[in-house]
Amino acid sequence: MKKFGVGLLALVFTFAAHAAKNSKTVDFPHPVQVGSATVPAGPVKITWTGTGSDAQLTFAAGSKHSVTVPAEIVAQKNPDTAISTISVNGASYLQSVELNDVTLVVRNAPTATQSGN
Repeated sequence: MKKFGVGLLALVFTFAAHAAKNSKTVDFPHPVQVGSATVPAGPVKITWTGTGSDAQLTFAAGSKHSVTVPAEIVAQKNPDTAISTISVNGASYLQSVELNDVTLVVRNAPTATQSGN
């Protein structure tokens, strides 16, 4: 029984470490639309699950409700943390978030052809 408890504890720590690896807090310089919700300016915790084009992003700002959207996870080196947005009818929509080793692409985000620019 003791071995089972130690094994279970090791498994819990492995999952916790993996979950911590798939989250990052990013400072948003201005409010952005993500799906049907507006994420406010300021620090936003982004958590992602899944891989490739079968992923989900969850955005949580402070104690406010979180929003989850479908996404694509692209493994690539980026020099800086940055967000990419597009303006549609006066609203700023999040398209992607660039982190050190990954780019998080919001699926179903408006495109340049939809912006009218």
